[in-house]
Amino acid sequence: MSFDVPTDRRYTESHEWIAPTDGTYRVGITDFAQDELGDIVFVELPAEGTDLDEGEEYGVVESIKAVSDVYVPVSGTVAAVNEALTDAPELINDDPYGDGWLIELENVDEAAVEELLDADAYEEQTE
Repeated sequence: MSFDVPTDRRYTESHEWIAPTDGTYRVGITDFAQDELGDIVFVELPAEGTDLDEGEEYGVVESIKAVSDVYVPVSGTVAAVNEALTDAPELINDDPYGDGWLIELENVDEAAVEELLDADAYEEQTE
């Protein structure tokens, strides 16, 4: 099965993505991850202002199949949380790279982002 893997962002081996926005970095889970989870019914995310270290668990995504921890791709401070997911967690299934984003980070080391997997490397991992 083929999954959408946009080339304008970086990926982790644990199926999170990170992409630059206006002064912050937006973070979410990949199309592959949301497909593996199935219908997402609940999301727990950190509060704004929370400092996170690379690889740290920062939230939970619960589906009808499983509960999965989500990990921060690089260190940073939570600048925004996608509040729309509280009432509509299915946005992750519908649009994992758009309206289904999870958090935005600030104070991110750009070099650390560049060290993550590019789209080709991530696609190879999911084959």
